[in-house]
Amino acid sequence: MVFLSVVNFIRARGPDEFWRKRRVFRLASHYIGRRRNCYSVAVRNVHRALVYATKGRELKKEDMRELWDTRITAACEQHNITRFTLKEGLDRSNIMLDRKSLSDLASWEPRTFECLAAIAKEKLRLDGFIDNVDKKHPTGAELNLKDVMLEAWLKEKK
Repeated sequence: MVFLSVVNFIRARGPDEFWRKRRVFRLASHYIGRRRNCYSVAVRNVHRALVYATKGRELKKEDMRELWDTRITAACEQHNITRFTLKEGLDRSNIMLDRKSLSDLASWEPRTFECLAAIAKEKLRLDGFIDNVDKKHPTGAELNLKDVMLEAWLKEKK
């Protein structure tokens, strides 16, 4: 568009408004009735949907963290160690694994997780660390590093 005066340029809404409305209508295309066809109604519903989508992404991350923590806690109880003790022992052993990795190991590689739990427990025993977070002792196998690591692995390979 060519405008010969500034007044006409300011008054013309031009293509900007068309494309702005087009973007809103495209996001509202799956709605029914006036929510889809009327701009003033569509823009409210689209904005609300975008807010819910943003919240949903955060809730999804939160749900995954809770699932990972639950899996790690359950695996730790099987090996008679608390989650805090496991994390502390792995940190002191310079084994840096995040929640997701530990959860995957607990679910899909239980023998590897058992070895990690034994390493953490042995490191904390050598350091003289006492876990004051959780005094209860869940039922589970008592782990020794020498029992878990080489002998069992060598027996499987034969």
